[in-house]
This record gives sequence, structure tokens and C-alpha cells, in this order.
Amino acid sequence: MKYLFFSWLAVFVGSWIVYVEYSSYTELCRGHECKNSICDKYRRGLIDGSACSSLCEKSTLYLGKCFTTKPISQSKVGDQANLADLAAQVLSITDANKDGHISLPEAHSTWALLQLNEFLLVLVLQDREHTPKLLGFCGDLYVMEKVPYSPLYGISLPWILEAWIPAGLRHSMDQWFTPSWPFKAKISIGLLELVEDVFHGTFGSFLMCDMSANSFGYNDRHDLKVMDARYIVPEAVFQEDIRQQRCDVDQDCLYGADCLTSCDLTKHRCTTEVTRPNLAKACETIKNYILRGAPADVREELEKQLYACIALKGSTEQMEIEHSLILNNLKTLLWKRISHTKDS
Repeated sequence: MKYLFFSWLAVFVGSWIVYVEYSSYTELCRGHECKNSICDKYRRGLIDGSACSSLCEKSTLYLGKCFTTKPISQSKVGDQANLADLAAQVLSITDANKDGHISLPEAHSTWALLQLNEFLLVLVLQDREHTPKLLGFCGDLYVMEKVPYSPLYGISLPWILEAWIPAGLRHSMDQWFTPSWPFKAKISIGLLELVEDVFHGTFGSFLMCDMSANSFGYNDRHDLKVMDARYIVPEAVFQEDIRQQRCDVDQDCLYGADCLTSCDLTKHRCTTEVTRPNLAKACETIKNYILRGAPADVREELEKQLYACIALKGSTEQMEIEHSLILNNLKTLLWKRISHTKDS
């Protein structure tokens, strides 16, 4: 009985040790399979523990690796993105305390933030003037610089008044508190440049799915700033989401406020190509804004260019030359008119 008891005790203690090791690693591992499976989960923040730390902590560049491998990166930004540059930019902000090392908490925080479309856009456009500067982050929260003037135009009214004011009068009221025309021209150029930056840029192509004035503001220098980037989404993300959407009519294929595709009635699924490009919606947003108070010598040509812009359809490659031509013509027209003024 004594030998039997000690045998049972040895089995019990041994089993307990195995169980502890198993729990630390989340799954039973053997040889190289342990490193491949456990370290992958550890670096992605799915598991934690001292056993994983001692085994996997040596490599701190996993964030860079995951943005240079296909499944994760392409699902976020698309095939045309420069993933090496994006990885470098991610790593540059991940080292929050600038000690030359990326700790596990820093990696966790950055990975959580990268799941947010608006943070990804902030990161992509940090060297451009259209995005408020990133001041810092902790966990999945981040702080941006304050934008003093928003929305781009319009005044807030109680809902009971909104229901009784005619649309024409409401549009006029929206223009009452806007800056002088040269400043409005500079702000409008900023929106056109933003459209240019997010369309087939260095880090992929983005769709702007809420072009309302509430999504934009400007600073004291009248530089346009993005106020709400939740609906500025990577084209790859948009296409993946919209193709899963069931539809009976085209109106069922709406993403955000104004990204609309058509309905394939043979499959009752939405197609992936938007009916109106970013540029057409941007021109519609600024049309009344920029035409009101426009100098007489530029108004006719400006109106002509804006209506040509609003009429743009589709986003296929054949349309890109026409998009670029209209966008450049509008920017040139506005800059030419204000470049010699003190307001510019």
C-alpha cells in the first residue's frame, strides 16, 4: 500500500507539473511547433505569462512583421500599399517612451489602436497638414490636437427649429458665419488635397464615406482638418464588408453616410464599386461654400469646374485621368486667384 500510495503521489505531482506547464503555454507544444504557435499568439497579445515571455520576448519587431505579411496587412490597406514604410511608421510611434525598445504593453496598445480605421488614417496622414497631430496614446485611447473651428460650415439649431426652417433658408444660414472668400478657397484646396492623398496613396486607397461638413474643421491658419475619420475606410475593408451585405435594391448597398454601390439582383449581394468617387462628393460639399462670395472674374469658371466634378461617376482605372485633371484644374484655379493675396 505504501508503494502504491507513493506511486500515486508521484503521478499526481507529475500531472500537476504538466498541467501548470500546459496552462502557461495555453496549448501542449513540442519542439519548433511550440515556438511557432505559442509565440504567434503571445506577440499578438492573445495570451500572456512568464513562460511565454521567456520563450518569445527576444523578438520585439512582430508589429513590423505582421504589416509586411499578406493576410493581415492586405485586409487593412489593400494590395497597393507600401507595407515596409507603413511598418516603419507603426514601429516609430510604438516606442512611446523612446527607449529604443518595444515593450509588450507598448505593442498591445498599438495593436489595439490599429484595429480602429480612424487611427490607421491618422497614422497614414501624420506628415500631412489635413490630420490633427497625434499627441499621445494609452491602451486603446489616443489624444489629438484641438481643432478650434468645426464644423466646416453651418450652425447648430434646436431640432424643433430645424423642422420648420425651409431648406433654402437653412442653406443660406449655413453660410452666415464662414470666413472671407480667400480663406474659404484655402480650406477648399485642403479638402481637395485630402482627397488626393487618400486615393491610391503610399499606404493604400481609402474611401470617404461621410463627406458632410460636420466631418471637417479648420485651424487658425485656415488649414483643413479631419474631425471625424470613422468613415474614411480602407478600400479593401469597404469591399470586404459591402460584398457580404444582402440587398434587394441599390439603396440597400449604403455604407456610412454616402458610399453607395449597386445591387446584384442575381445574387442579392452588393457589388464592391462605389457609384460616386471621393472627389465628386467633396465638390458637392464645397460647392455652395466656395461659390458664395466668389470674385466675379473667377465665379463662372469655378462653377463650371465644380459641376463637372460633381458629375463624376465610378472609380474605375479609366476614370483616374479625368479625376486627376479636374482636381488639378480646381486647385490651380483657386490657388491662382489667392496666391498673390495676404490671406494665402
